[in-house]
Amino acid sequence: MSVKPAPNEKPRTSLRAALSPSPSSSSGTATRHGTRGLPTEILQQSCKRLGIMAVIFASVWMISIVMNNFVHDLLHHMKMDMMGINAVWPMPGNLVAGIGIGISAIVFLIAWKHPLKPETLLRIGLVYEVATAALVSGLFNWKPVIGTSGVSWLCVIILVYPSIVPSTPRSTAIASFLAASMDPLFLLLAAARGENFNRDPFLLIWHFMPTYISVALATIPSKLIANLGRQVRKARELGAYQLGEMIGRGGMGEVYRARHRFLARPAAIKLIRSEALGGNRGAELTIQRFRREAQAAASLRSPHTISLYDFGVTDDGVFYYVMELLDGVDLETLVRRFGPVSAPRTIYLIRHVCHSLGEAHARGMVHRDIKPSNIHTCRLGLNVDFVKVLDFGLVKTNLATSQDQTLLTSPDVTTGTPAFMAPEMALGEVEVDSRADIYALGCVAYWLLTGRLVFEAESAVKMMLQHIQSDPVPPSQLTEIDVPPELDAIILACLSKKPEDRPASTLELAHRLEAIAVRETWNADRAEEWWERHLPASAPMTPLHQETPLATVHVAREEETREETR
Repeated sequence: MSVKPAPNEKPRTSLRAALSPSPSSSSGTATRHGTRGLPTEILQQSCKRLGIMAVIFASVWMISIVMNNFVHDLLHHMKMDMMGINAVWPMPGNLVAGIGIGISAIVFLIAWKHPLKPETLLRIGLVYEVATAALVSGLFNWKPVIGTSGVSWLCVIILVYPSIVPSTPRSTAIASFLAASMDPLFLLLAAARGENFNRDPFLLIWHFMPTYISVALATIPSKLIANLGRQVRKARELGAYQLGEMIGRGGMGEVYRARHRFLARPAAIKLIRSEALGGNRGAELTIQRFRREAQAAASLRSPHTISLYDFGVTDDGVFYYVMELLDGVDLETLVRRFGPVSAPRTIYLIRHVCHSLGEAHARGMVHRDIKPSNIHTCRLGLNVDFVKVLDFGLVKTNLATSQDQTLLTSPDVTTGTPAFMAPEMALGEVEVDSRADIYALGCVAYWLLTGRLVFEAESAVKMMLQHIQSDPVPPSQLTEIDVPPELDAIILACLSKKPEDRPASTLELAHRLEAIAVRETWNADRAEEWWERHLPASAPMTPLHQETPLATVHVAREEETREETR
């Protein structure tokens, strides 16, 4: 179901305001699990940084072993008691360092595999911080020395750990306090063992003060990060969509998984860079055209046209579409993964595309970027091999009512994919009608049957020259698939250089395809069998607009291009 935006809706908005998180999002989960205030991105980064912290602590333990067991022999004539200990560790020193290295290795493996939830992993990290502090304090307080001017090594742990692995202020304060309390604890244990050290209360307070001051300082970065998290969530609450992970990238921009925060409706959001649509020239006019054409695309009702839920323009000039999320594969991926498609199935898929384009053409709209990656076959309810046509955002309308209601892109830019570009588009002709889409559809059928492009070339310009000048080889000569002569003839007719030699409409093309006699038609039973064998319902599907060698490119008609075209 497509929803047209309100006429008085402002086209320019903040991306984060337009795409807000759902209460059931991962950030909400984090809140319920005790990580309130941490944005999801920071939470995920903290889990990765825990592994880095484990490597740092393990490296320090290894350096300490080397210093204690090797370097001190070279420096035996120097007294190294400035930090309150002798140059040589007491008897358990190497054992303590070995335990520290072992714990660090375990934490590293857990952090990098991280089969656990991020919240659980961060709790393990806080326990790891306290355990490391206990090992360090036990080592340095085996033979305690009170009254020196040195600062406890626990200060380093307390200040460094939350800076690298941020957590919530409350968790940071608790873990830092426990870490700082290891010094008093091990001094008590040393006293219980009968160790002699200065027990003057004033000196003890002075000895412990820097460590507990470090506890207060450690909570500052945690509070700053928590405040940042609240600001991000507040900004996101202004809109209707939760922006998820990126699921694809193409020549026009990126596609992200999204969800409506009230309807829990899955969606895909495509971000289109403004420079991909002609740069900054006439920015306001471009925005007006974009809005007008998006409203036209949202009016399409064919079930084989992807539904457009919303659209807008961010403050930094990024166009975005909110559209239905498809569960399937695009035709480019279909051929690359499973090989060329049989003639009956090719006819079946192309007829569905004709249904979508037929409505658009009837409304005076030309797609201009028909290609395999813009056509998806997917699951839709109980149906499989259900075709959806994407990317009507580059559509041109022939129903202009004013001078500025023409092309979405700049008039001196040829927009499309060279491998599927009609000759008139390659030549940069202003008047391009629906027969340009029929030419591209012939290229798509050629790709399905052969797994090859109609023409091969080293560059975009040479590719367009081929479409302008060269005659294609019949697809039946390039594939082992049984291609009926009638299908060969129809595809070559679609690839005619002159628009008037092609089928007059997608409706005529669909009728001609339907009339082809094939040995075995492609029906619902055969489609269901294929999908169950190759793409069962539980199998991961290919994301929208994955970057491929056939990605959309935009070729500026510069003077050099004109000369080579001639």
